[in-house]
Amino acid sequence: MVRVGIFLITAVLIMGMVGCAPVQHDLTTSGTEGGEVTTPGEDTFTYNEGTVVDLVATPDAGHQFVKWTGDVDTIANVNAAITTITMDGDYSILANFGLEIWEIRDWRDLHAIRDDLSGPYVLMNDLDSTAAGYTELASETANGGMGWEPIGTSDDQFIGSFDGQGYEIRDLFINRPDEDSAGLFGEIGQEGITIDIGVVNVIVIGNDYVGGLVGHSDGTVSNSYSTGSVTGREHVGSLVGHNGGIVNNSYASGSVTGDSRVGGLVGWNQATLSNSYSSCSVTGNSSVGGLVGDNWYYESTVSNSHSTGSVTGGRWVGGLVGVNYYGSVTHSYSTGRVTGSSQIGGLVGYNTDTVSKSFWDTQTSGQATSDGGTGKITAQMQDIATFSGATWDIIAVANPSAPNPSYTWNIVDGYTYPFLSWQS
Repeated sequence: MVRVGIFLITAVLIMGMVGCAPVQHDLTTSGTEGGEVTTPGEDTFTYNEGTVVDLVATPDAGHQFVKWTGDVDTIANVNAAITTITMDGDYSILANFGLEIWEIRDWRDLHAIRDDLSGPYVLMNDLDSTAAGYTELASETANGGMGWEPIGTSDDQFIGSFDGQGYEIRDLFINRPDEDSAGLFGEIGQEGITIDIGVVNVIVIGNDYVGGLVGHSDGTVSNSYSTGSVTGREHVGSLVGHNGGIVNNSYASGSVTGDSRVGGLVGWNQATLSNSYSSCSVTGNSSVGGLVGDNWYYESTVSNSHSTGSVTGGRWVGGLVGVNYYGSVTHSYSTGRVTGSSQIGGLVGYNTDTVSKSFWDTQTSGQATSDGGTGKITAQMQDIATFSGATWDIIAVANPSAPNPSYTWNIVDGYTYPFLSWQS
């Protein structure tokens, strides 16, 4: 009997010990491209309930940790690369990484972009003649009087992203009359993006492919503008010298001077230009336009855009476009005075293809004819019926300072020309 009692007591104690075994949970960790979870590693691990586990996410070179996602309720700080997780259940978590964003705060930071032409960059403040590095990098005395050295070349294009966040780069000086691809950026590749940036009070002098913002771009230029003086020989525009990509929601003011393919916004457009305008005065010899000098070839489009500056040239001179060669122009207009010696048009100087639903002011331009488009007197150009009748996406508003962004175009009927809803 004693032995049986001892056996039963032992069995109960053993069962009690089994019943008190700690509860365990699995933790599965992994990382996205651009880094890895270095602590505890990337695998499935088992821990006792209540264990506080260290987490360390380590980014690769040129990348940064973004946040933890997944089962993150017990992670101490989801935005910290070094943190902890408390094991109260089975969890699967992911460390997210992204490209490291480089902050631009002065001219030296801006100049350093050329050391990594594929990175993402963000402008953190305005840059002008008082910012660090201006004298030696972007002034009239910089680089032996040549001023700023453009970012990106034909052999090594900028293929990253540059977000100006609405800030401005002012007082940029470039004097390189024998060099091509002159501008803040010299060459932008297909993957390159510049957005929300203004280049103000620029002086740019170059040879071919000359622009205040970009000399030659195959990428995207959006929500950007240029003011000042831009001078070159061929493919000259206040914002972009040559566009082989996308230009939209952008504008230019000031003066543009060149020999051929000279435009208020873009000198030579071979791709997409939309929702943009220019008030520049433009002077050239051939293929000279208030917005675009030459809109050239089959996939070249100009749409929902306008120009108001004066245009002076020799041949192929237009208030909006100098030459439209197998391209298209639609839902656009011009009002600036146009003068030249041959093949002059209030809207387009020379056209081989499509110009539709577009207008010019015969009174302010001084031109009664155009190789495409429809001429209207000033009163008609300020009448919404002219444009709504041509299927423009337009609405009348009471005041330019209170636009209706639901429409591409706004107009104060009877008082203003159409303006882009983002423009005011």
